[in-house]
Amino acid sequence: MKPLLIDVPTDAKAFADRFAIQAVAVTKSFPAERGRMLAALAETSLNVGRGEFVAILGPSGCGKSTLLRLMAALETPTTGTISINGLPPHALAQTHRLGVAFQDHALLPWLNVADNVALPYRVAGLRVDRQRIGELLALVGLTGFEKMRPKQLSGGMRQRVAIARALVLNPEVLLLDEPFAALDAVTRRQMNLELQRIWSASSITTVLVTHDVNEAVFLADRVIVLSGRPGRILRNIEIDFARPRDPAVMRSESFHRLADELTALLAPEHEQGGAA
Repeated sequence: MKPLLIDVPTDAKAFADRFAIQAVAVTKSFPAERGRMLAALAETSLNVGRGEFVAILGPSGCGKSTLLRLMAALETPTTGTISINGLPPHALAQTHRLGVAFQDHALLPWLNVADNVALPYRVAGLRVDRQRIGELLALVGLTGFEKMRPKQLSGGMRQRVAIARALVLNPEVLLLDEPFAALDAVTRRQMNLELQRIWSASSITTVLVTHDVNEAVFLADRVIVLSGRPGRILRNIEIDFARPRDPAVMRSESFHRLADELTALLAPEHEQGGAA
């Protein structure tokens, strides 16, 4: 099966102006037992537009988190290339232009909320901008919680602190790996609304890895579905619901039709990368 290359214009400058992330024929394998290699990601090519919100869906172990880690410069491709705004991901990571948040919020328990958000400044050797921290805490709805420690916060509040921390240095791209997976269903729904509001206010290019089909359809401009390991792109589906999206859209027939289509693509018959 040939890789699916999405939305590639012929003019190089037009491409650079239009797309923030480009992955070309990317594969990733990891060492396994007895000197063998385990293929996590098959040849994958995709583009993410500037300011676009893209969700990546796929069965467990399909390589979707691996793809995000490649974008975040936490892994390097076995073959192929990834660029972000025309540069290798590690170049942006070194200059603190990538914002990353994971399922584990990784807040330091001995620091308060404001100091956890300030941590990237200290890691980068930069002067802490308290005004910027205050603006971000207002953006994520945590004004008044600056002096509280992580143990005093709910799970959803901790994830909002983690997102504020990911945004504090004004990154060019926000990468989210299952940030709400550990939350209960009600809190997760609330966090989806919060993330939509934060993204709308910041207009930042965002890639979200999730197992939750409804979350993907509600939040994303486009949903990329990966097959089972080694992951390859099965479908690229545009989501055209008007923004901002009201939770009522999730009760609509068109929403359920899309969710059913995506859920069917996650079925076992697609796990080995069969065409859809």
